[in-house]
Amino acid sequence: MELANPAVSGRDGAAGAALRSALDAAAAQMESAPGFALAEAEKALQTMPCLPPALFVAGQALRRLGRPEEAFALLAAIDGGARRPAMVLWELAQAASEAQRHDDAIAALEALTRQQPGVASGWFLLAGELRKAARTDDAWRADLSAVHAASRDPQLLAAATDMNAGKLDEAEAKLAARAALLPDDPVGTRMQGELAWRRGDMTEALRLVERAVTLAPGFDLARDFLVRLLMQVNRLPNALVHAEVLAQSPVGGSAARLVLASVLVRLGDQERARGIYEALLAEQPDQPLLWQNLGHVLKTLGEQGEAIAAYRAAVTRQPALGEAWWSLANLKTVKLDGADVAAMEAALAALKDEEGREEDVFHLHFSLGKAHEDAGDAARAFAHYDKGNRLRRTLVRYDAEQLCAEAAAAAATFTAPFIAQMGEGGCPAEDPIFIVGLPRSGSTLVEQILASHSMIEGTMELSEMMVIAARLQSRVDEGEFADFAAMVRSLGPEERLRLGEEYIERTRVHRKTDALRFTDKMPNNWQHIGLIRLILPNAKIVDARRHPMSCCFSGWKQHFARGQTFTYDLTEIGRYYRDYVRLMAHYDAAAPGAVHRVIYERMVADTAAEVRRVLDFLGLPFEEGCLEFHRNTRAVRTASSEQVRQPIYTDAVEHWKAFAPWLGPLEAALGDVATSYPGVPETLRP
Repeated sequence: MELANPAVSGRDGAAGAALRSALDAAAAQMESAPGFALAEAEKALQTMPCLPPALFVAGQALRRLGRPEEAFALLAAIDGGARRPAMVLWELAQAASEAQRHDDAIAALEALTRQQPGVASGWFLLAGELRKAARTDDAWRADLSAVHAASRDPQLLAAATDMNAGKLDEAEAKLAARAALLPDDPVGTRMQGELAWRRGDMTEALRLVERAVTLAPGFDLARDFLVRLLMQVNRLPNALVHAEVLAQSPVGGSAARLVLASVLVRLGDQERARGIYEALLAEQPDQPLLWQNLGHVLKTLGEQGEAIAAYRAAVTRQPALGEAWWSLANLKTVKLDGADVAAMEAALAALKDEEGREEDVFHLHFSLGKAHEDAGDAARAFAHYDKGNRLRRTLVRYDAEQLCAEAAAAAATFTAPFIAQMGEGGCPAEDPIFIVGLPRSGSTLVEQILASHSMIEGTMELSEMMVIAARLQSRVDEGEFADFAAMVRSLGPEERLRLGEEYIERTRVHRKTDALRFTDKMPNNWQHIGLIRLILPNAKIVDARRHPMSCCFSGWKQHFARGQTFTYDLTEIGRYYRDYVRLMAHYDAAAPGAVHRVIYERMVADTAAEVRRVLDFLGLPFEEGCLEFHRNTRAVRTASSEQVRQPIYTDAVEHWKAFAPWLGPLEAALGDVATSYPGVPETLRP
């Protein structure tokens, strides 16, 4: 025992030694035999009433025997007040907590954390007691103090060092050893979650990080991480719940509100996100990133004048902020002038020797490309687009061979006999209208036209189908199935029904009206037509197609905020277009009439006729509002957000020809796809 007592020391040597030995033996068997420990302590107390070591052992034993009120009384009798030894304060606090004496528990833990501010467990226990007493903000701060204390823990520091060095096995061993001793430690649990995330195990990462915030609701860093994980797997309603909590943090400040705003943007609640950005700017008007984020929201809402002002406010405060320049240039109705060009060139010069600013550099090159294109200088425009694309390509991962193989596997699987063999199944819902194709193919125009129909709600580019497809593919990658075809054949009617219902349920959060149908304008879903037909057999699929030279060049000179990694090389985007045409031709043969094709050039030449055709395919009556699509005030997040708020125009149909001298690699990659358009070359027909 470490509770010294002069009375014990002053007794006869043999008797004192025997007493100490008995109490030590009792303490050693505390967990396995608390009744024995209590009996030994009571014997000692009969000999020496109020002996601190005996009171301590008796109090420990009584708590473990489920008698916390008696335990508290004995432990409170140990003299010293707030200066009691730390181990006494710890036991006293736990006994008080179990006896529902929360004020006494808080008093003991406050004394403990004053004595040992670097011990995280005391702070976490204090946070729990404060929360029971409805002292929410104080509890939050106690959790944060615990996390701060844990940041100096040698075991956690060693594990973090290993993790950051890529030594994941070593980090895992250290964290597992610690968890065996401290299974309910929030900080260690969060680190285990991060380790799982780094290994690519999102399910385990989410489980562990969710547990960390359950153990310590005021653990802001863990909750912030959880929000980001939930956004990665597109569990946006859950992300919103945690972002709302985080925004209430007494010390979260602007960072927590920014996390909430980012979730709201993903959910399509642009107005509320706008309010957050404007409130933050009222407090911090010189923050360029806030101005930039506000500009993004205003652009989506169609407030073009205000968006321009916000982007210009951003670059005024940070002239080398490439994304803000590109966002300004990417407003298709804005033309950057000579002063803008000079400012961007000066920004590029200033960034020349700075490391880690590649994102600003390639954004500036894309912006300068747009400025010179608007000025009619195709040569200079192409040079900047080329530099921006080459730099961007070094920063993304894309494997053209893999995409080609995946498209071939889909074609080999979803044959007409296979589709017939699979029979009926899936979710019968008729709600979704999938708009597929390539980016810059006119898909946003098609979406805007359809969203102007009274029976159709326009949402956005939804990733739910891609998430489902990726999860199924992972079963092949992890060896559960020999190949893609075997995995697809394993999908029985019940699983197909469940997957279809999952898609409907996961997309429900994006629906704001009671319209019967809704659009999902994720262009990349052309890769998943077969899966869509299996799990949502009554969904409609519209393929938006544009001349390959025009579509691919437009995609190549467009920097996308995320995804579309195939667009940063002329040869790769040409190959991608060929793979797309080949697979879509296969589906046309395997399931005739399953996909309706909208040819962009025909749509702009005779809009009314093409609109009637697509509405007939959807089984919906014609409405004049579809021809007045540019009056629709719905939020649009894609690169065409300004163009679809104007009447149909034909200027872009052959715009690519001004750059023809430099597009040889694209033309070569496309081959006969370009010369056969809008038909399909024999070389790609099944």
